[in-house]
Amino acid sequence: MRRAVRRSALAILLAGGVVGVATWVVFFSPVLGVREVEITGNNRIPAEQVRQVVAVRTGTPLATVDIAGVEQRVRAMRAVESATVERGWPGTLHISVVERVPAAAVPMGVTTAVVDRYGVVLQEVAVAPPRLPVLRVQRAAVDDPATRAGLTVLRALPESVLQRLRELRVPSPRSITLKLTDGRTVVWGDAERSAQKGRVLLAALAKPGTSYDVSSPQVVTVK
Repeated sequence: MRRAVRRSALAILLAGGVVGVATWVVFFSPVLGVREVEITGNNRIPAEQVRQVVAVRTGTPLATVDIAGVEQRVRAMRAVESATVERGWPGTLHISVVERVPAAAVPMGVTTAVVDRYGVVLQEVAVAPPRLPVLRVQRAAVDDPATRAGLTVLRALPESVLQRLRELRVPSPRSITLKLTDGRTVVWGDAERSAQKGRVLLAALAKPGTSYDVSSPQVVTVK
């Protein structure tokens, strides 16, 4: 009986020892520590710049890395639209970023703001980049209704139309006009049903004309 008790006690101690060692290896030792911070999805942002923001030291136990905190820090970068962070055992921290892409040039007095599709200012320049469409509004601001309406249209335009867009004029949220690179004009109206308007415009542009009215997408007028 005593021998059986001793065996059971020894087994429990050994099991406890294994668990303890495993816990130490995973949570406290550098054996499963961070050896590499891998950055993907970055075309404009230097990987080293992201690693500095991540701020996780080499050797930090991978299991103890605050994934949510790292994501929050990377997403706070102005040039980052979104980010995901994952553990890659045994020692890699994977950072996947989606960069903000310049979508329009917004004149702001003596300078021009380069903004992404959500209106985040990526940089201010003296001369607008030639390939970006110009977004003209009376007061360029993220909280400005006309600015928001113009950005809504930009996000809804089919890629082939967006590539031909020279200027987007938004004197008011209900009066939006597109100027294409070939000189044609598109009367858009307000930003409601922009996705539908984009689809009907794509089909209408196949017809000859100089002016296209898609303000009522059920009845498109070509002149």
